[in-house]
Amino acid sequence: MGTHAIPTTATTLEAEALEFVRDLIRIESVNTGDLATIGDGEAQAATYVRDALEEVGYEVAYVESTPGRGNVVARLAGSDPSRGALVVHAHLDVVPVDGQDWTHPPFGAEIEDGVLYGRGAVDMKHFAGVILAIARAFRRDGIVPDRDLVFAFFADEEAGGTWGARWLVEHRPELFDGATEALSEVGGFSVPLAPGRRAYLAATAEKGVAWARLRTRGRPGHGSRPTDDNAVVRLARAVAAIGEHRFPVTRTPAVEELLRVFGEARGIDFDDERIDEQLEALGFVGGLIGASLRDTASPTVLEAGSKTNVIPAAATATLDLRVVPGHEESFRRDLRTLVGDDIEIEVGSWFPAIAADPAAPLLDVIGRAIAREDPDGVVVPYLLPASTDNKHLARLGIAGYGFVPLRVPDGFDVFGQFHTADEHVPVESLAFCARVTAEVLRGA
Repeated sequence: MGTHAIPTTATTLEAEALEFVRDLIRIESVNTGDLATIGDGEAQAATYVRDALEEVGYEVAYVESTPGRGNVVARLAGSDPSRGALVVHAHLDVVPVDGQDWTHPPFGAEIEDGVLYGRGAVDMKHFAGVILAIARAFRRDGIVPDRDLVFAFFADEEAGGTWGARWLVEHRPELFDGATEALSEVGGFSVPLAPGRRAYLAATAEKGVAWARLRTRGRPGHGSRPTDDNAVVRLARAVAAIGEHRFPVTRTPAVEELLRVFGEARGIDFDDERIDEQLEALGFVGGLIGASLRDTASPTVLEAGSKTNVIPAAATATLDLRVVPGHEESFRRDLRTLVGDDIEIEVGSWFPAIAADPAAPLLDVIGRAIAREDPDGVVVPYLLPASTDNKHLARLGIAGYGFVPLRVPDGFDVFGQFHTADEHVPVESLAFCARVTAEVLRGA
């Protein structure tokens, strides 16, 4: 490997965090979404975390929601019991690597030229290792935070949290007693704001997410005799209508604040009519912002017929739906209008959008912690176009924030590393994450 595994200047916290991240990457806790093929990787990772916490004296709740799906929760008492607890959480599962061209072993946790490679390097064993190291350091060094800290390590986030955060919220809610806020993915990474300045995006809201199936029926027959009642043609029209439609721009509070900060820094007056073009000037961050501006419906799977010369009786399409906070009802109406009355719409599990206070004191604490490391850096709220375990914790009245601090080179797209081949992160970014997160948790 091209560099030392652990930089010689690393503090004990930083070195231990890197060690834990690498060890967790080496545990193949791949979540296929199928109980028959998942194995016990999540349980292995959870056992590793449990043992590391118990070693320094934590009382740990180790919970297997179903065999092989391990979850770990431990609490560190704060100095002010009257304040709501902060849940600091990470998931221990990762997406599969099949069909991807990796140049580094996906579970090797190799370091080359100061960069750590492996599945989970940013999604999200990096934060699991960091908060495990911080939990141990606080306990070992007698550090008492201002409020209770609940360290949680979940299974199954990559398949919706059914056997992880969702299961614990439904079956073991007492583990989160008194908690009012949560801190986890997806945010905290730096993006270029202006020459020499970085913005650190804090996810204060998340789009709602659902999956829907479109289904239509027609008159079956021989392919040589076309029919006006062809299910495939009818479905294709509906799918095309969805693919061509652009939902209107919606400026949520988080989006509005982000556009204000970037507009002032770049000298851009964002106009809803030209905003897609204007966002291109921001580089890769423009794509992330653009995905948060409006509702989206993406056709992903089509199914119809089994033989070329047979007109099928039915056709179906699957949609990925992402909905801006407050748009649940209007989105359903818009989708029905788009596909027409002769298409059946079946909506599966719907995880509502969540939105926390973008001006909460926790954001001030985070801002001060960033300023200690990056005096010109600014923390900016944003709307996450994806979904995290914070949605499940929200059912307990816990306000979720996405902030895993990573200072990275200006051209490094952290969000672009999620689920990709050769997933990687600079080792120095992990050290930054450990320092900043520890500072946040001390004073949150």
